[in-house]
Amino acid sequence: MGGSIFGDIFRLSTFGESHGAGLGGVIDGCPSGIPLDESIIQHELDRRKPGQGGIASTARKEADQVRILSGVFEGVTTGTPIGFYVENTDQRSKDYSKIKDVFRPGHADYSFNAKFGMRDYRGGGRSSGRETVSRVAGGAIAQELLRAEGIAIYAYTVELGGIPAEVVDFEGAQDRPYFSPDPDASAKWDERVREVKAQGDTLGGVVEVRATSVPAGLGEPVFDKMDARLAYALMSVGAVKGVEIGSGMQAACSLGSLNNDPIGPDGFVSNNAGGILGGITSGQDIVARAYIKPIPSISQEQQTVTTDGESTTITIGGRHDIAAIPRINPVLKAMAAMTIADLLLIDRRLGVRA
Repeated sequence: MGGSIFGDIFRLSTFGESHGAGLGGVIDGCPSGIPLDESIIQHELDRRKPGQGGIASTARKEADQVRILSGVFEGVTTGTPIGFYVENTDQRSKDYSKIKDVFRPGHADYSFNAKFGMRDYRGGGRSSGRETVSRVAGGAIAQELLRAEGIAIYAYTVELGGIPAEVVDFEGAQDRPYFSPDPDASAKWDERVREVKAQGDTLGGVVEVRATSVPAGLGEPVFDKMDARLAYALMSVGAVKGVEIGSGMQAACSLGSLNNDPIGPDGFVSNNAGGILGGITSGQDIVARAYIKPIPSISQEQQTVTTDGESTTITIGGRHDIAAIPRINPVLKAMAAMTIADLLLIDRRLGVRA
């Protein structure tokens, strides 16, 4: 109950709100001896902050300075719970006072109020995108565990505002605006963002997540398939409205003769399966795509109701992103990393692999 715990063995518990004192979490189940210090986590948190390429980010400026509270000694994990904390320093809660009695369309205001009988109207509380700070910190720890196994995770933008990008260089995407795998796409996306921003509107897009050098055999048959776990992890991120693995939705309009991945003496010839067969990794790259909705905070007038059920209109002010991309990319990478780390450790507990 509560929905703030992720994973079975490699397990993340999180706490904190957008406009509270801060955010943090605890990682349980991380093995001892993994190199870790605050700079490793900070590197990933810095990728989630505003200003990571492009012009789509909020004006809110948070340092997002992480403190490790436990579970690390002399630069390595001890095998005990790893606690971490990030202080909020740039809250402007007064920006939200005008909407405290109004439900914002597209936000979780209405559903949170229905469930709890109240809501934190200051930026959405636990439903805010700022909640993902704890996910990124937990994912940074998972990535260090995976790094020791030779596994790397990437997240890059393949579409923004209806404009696609060709996947030319997903490794280099980590250092380009919008995490673009196509050097020519960023300028087109900037132009689209400026156009939509001038209209007081927002954009959605698509992020592809790729895990390389994943060993064959991870994932459990039936309910704990790798693709099922991965879809669950990515869909748990607030702005994600769809997930596909490998060829995904295109498989539905393909033919078996085209969608099957032939196998030769040197391995698979293609990867329509996205590195997962029968819910178990095949040894190919794991490839998944997350479909991101437009940010619901727009400056255009919208129809809604008050908390008393009276009809009204709303125009949302404050500091907001034009698109969740590119700040959502490190979040999706973190969720994929924790999923793979968890299933790797499940295999070890079952004695499947050393």
